[in-house]
Amino acid sequence: MNPSVPRIARRFWREWLRPAAFAAAVVFPVKSSLAEWNYIPSGSMIPSLLPGDLVWVNKLAYDLKVPFTTWHLAEWGDPRRGEVAVFYSPANGERLVKRVVGLPGDVIESRGDRLFVNGTPVDYAAPRAGLTDPEAHGVDWFAEERLPGHPHPVLIQPRRPALRTFGPTRVPPGSYFMMGDNRDDSNDSRFFGCVPRRSILGRSSTVIASGDLRHWLRPRADRFLSRIP
Repeated sequence: MNPSVPRIARRFWREWLRPAAFAAAVVFPVKSSLAEWNYIPSGSMIPSLLPGDLVWVNKLAYDLKVPFTTWHLAEWGDPRRGEVAVFYSPANGERLVKRVVGLPGDVIESRGDRLFVNGTPVDYAAPRAGLTDPEAHGVDWFAEERLPGHPHPVLIQPRRPALRTFGPTRVPPGSYFMMGDNRDDSNDSRFFGCVPRRSILGRSSTVIASGDLRHWLRPRADRFLSRIP
C-alpha cells in the first residue's frame, strides 16, 4: 500500500469528515426538536399559503420532543383555534400544514361550505383588498372567515367537486380538527379524521421565502418574511 494513502485518509477525516459529523450531530437534533422549515407543495391552504412557499415551523410552540421522535418530554401549551399547524396525517403519516379549526370537545359541522363551531355559524365577511390567487377562476370567491379568536381568509371553488357539508363531528379528547383554507380542495380532517395531539409537530406563523412554481420558482419578494394570517 502506498504509505501516503493512510496519511491522506487521516487528513480527510480531520479536515472534512470530523467537522461535518460534528455539525450534523448538532444541527440535525436542533432541526428535529426546536425549529425547521416546511415546503408547501399544493394549493390546499390558498390564499393564506401558496404553492412554493417555505414556512417556518416553531417546534417549541407547544412542547419539547425527543429528537427524531414524537415523544413528548414536556408540554407547555396546546394548539389554539385558528393557528396554522404542522402535523403527521393519521391516514398515511404524510406531513401536512393545515389550520386548527376544532379543539378537543368541540362539535364541528359544515353546511354548504359554511362552518359551524359548537352549533354556532361562523361569520363571513369580504376579504381584505388585493387578495388574489393566480389560479382562481372568475366563479371562485374569497372571504374572511371569522373563526372565533382568529379571522383568516378562505377560498371557495363552487365548480370543484368537494365535501361542502359534513358532520356534526365531535372532536375527541386530545385531538384536533384540521382544515385547509382552500375549503374545496384540501385533504384534511373531513377525510382522515381528527389529529392526535402527539402527531402535531409545531406551529407556523411566517413565510420564510416563496417561489412561483408556474414561473420557474421566480421569487415572490412580497411574501418573504411575511406573516401567515
